[in-house]
Amino acid sequence: MKCGGAQKNKWRTIYLGLLPSSRPASYFTLSLDGRGKGEGEKTFASRAQQTSRSPSFLITALALNLFLSIPAITSAAESLQKIRIGFPSLAFSYMPYYVAQEKGFLKKYGLESEYIQMRTPIQAQAVINGNINYLTSVSNGISAAVAGLPLVILISFCDTSPWVLVTQKEINKPQDLIGKTIALSGIRTSPYYFFQAFLKKFEISEKDVGTISTGGTSDSFLALTTNRVVGTVLTPPFDDKAVSLGYKKFMQLGDLADIPYVGLVTSQAEIKNNRESVRRTVAAVFDSLAWLRANRAESTKMIVEKFKVNQNEAENTYATLIRLLNKDGRLNPKVARGYLDILRQERPIPADFDPMKLVDFSFLPGGR
Repeated sequence: MKCGGAQKNKWRTIYLGLLPSSRPASYFTLSLDGRGKGEGEKTFASRAQQTSRSPSFLITALALNLFLSIPAITSAAESLQKIRIGFPSLAFSYMPYYVAQEKGFLKKYGLESEYIQMRTPIQAQAVINGNINYLTSVSNGISAAVAGLPLVILISFCDTSPWVLVTQKEINKPQDLIGKTIALSGIRTSPYYFFQAFLKKFEISEKDVGTISTGGTSDSFLALTTNRVVGTVLTPPFDDKAVSLGYKKFMQLGDLADIPYVGLVTSQAEIKNNRESVRRTVAAVFDSLAWLRANRAESTKMIVEKFKVNQNEAENTYATLIRLLNKDGRLNPKVARGYLDILRQERPIPADFDPMKLVDFSFLPGGR
């Protein structure tokens, strides 16, 4: 991301790829990079008379001419404003972001995105510190904002969640989990809270079931399929993929608790200092959502390729995603207040605290 050295490396890679022979290229690279400048130029000069009439020289000269035009192309690309978005792992719920990047919607709005994989618990602080511009977990954003971090919810895609408890086939009733270990994305993540609601529903003490933190859904799937645990909490397409490998969907958890799902969260400082960039980011994401709704076949193909699942699993995943997406990108007040009640079990939160004060929907189509 730093400009000087990275720029030269990018040019050098392109340039070397253009030349048919590595030998002349090495001379050019030494001179352009400022290393061995005198020797490189001298060697090239001493060979110039011998090679000026050869076909290889003409090819090399043509390549050099093309290379010299690359800075102008690179400069145009670099006019795109770079943004960074944090994700805990590969997950179908982030399809709007994959589409925004791969189908050119971000570029349409003058943005170039970098997707950073990082554990959910550190994402909020990373936004505040300026390491990333956005995070995508609305529940994480609310939790951090309630704790005092100046975060703002910009979009909330969904009013419900698709989390499923998936287990080994030998688990036939909730009590069979006692003394066993479950994989969760992390402490105070959505899978964590949904599993807590599951234990509460069946009156099982959380001390009686072990848990490990994996960092994300794809890693939880891996923990299950390598038999490190007897169960985990997954979303599509990992739940269907697990079933195809001999595991079973034990119970749907999305209705057990009000927990916001996926959206877009940023800092108050980002809105203040880069308001136009925020507006364009939201617009790109909404274009992506519209594309997903309108392109079932191509969306399904993307799911097959990205998640390495079969056609049927991809179609089920697409159907689940479209079913979950709300119409306007706004956080459901009932879900937000229900989530505050969950957080109150861990920390003091004033009874009159309004979670809707944490949102800014002015960037959405139609504004407030």
